[in-house]
Amino acid sequence: MKTTTKIKLLVGSLFTVCLFFSCKNEAKTETTTTSNTEAGQPTTKQGQAFLKDDEATPNVLDIAIGSEDHTTLVAAVQAAELENALVNAGPLMVFAPTNAAFDALPEGTVENLLKPENKNDLANILKYHVTPGRYTKDFLKKFKKLGQANNQNVMIEVKGDDVYVGGAKIIASVPAGNGIVHVVDKVILPPSE
Repeated sequence: MKTTTKIKLLVGSLFTVCLFFSCKNEAKTETTTTSNTEAGQPTTKQGQAFLKDDEATPNVLDIAIGSEDHTTLVAAVQAAELENALVNAGPLMVFAPTNAAFDALPEGTVENLLKPENKNDLANILKYHVTPGRYTKDFLKKFKKLGQANNQNVMIEVKGDDVYVGGAKIIASVPAGNGIVHVVDKVILPPSE
């Protein structure tokens, strides 16, 4: 029991250190793109998510952007302004709901979450889909729960060869340069507080 706690503390500490150095690196390598806002004033998007590199292995964000089945997820990540978090060195494990998974939510839920005033709620939900690590579906079978990026735990359940994360079934896995993307069939909602 004590060994498990020490391992969790070590993994958490390593994740924090990686995140700290990723943010420090980000300040040195920022580029700027501009777009017009409704008022006609330019806005700036900065950070390593906006650097373009045709030679590197795609990161978890690149994989989502390149998938026709994840356009709603990408729109949500952009609305929550979490692009830079998904391109850090990681390793990150992202449980990526498909468009169909978002469509299965009650009518109006996605549209409501995409509103600027709901940015924090949206970010909390999206962070519940991310955890440090690069574990295969088979390796995840050894876990009972995972600590997510929003500081909450999500339960792991194994049914035969299938792995469920927070009730969402992993239907595919794609390795990334900074982790792994597990495609899931359901949006994983954090427990109410």
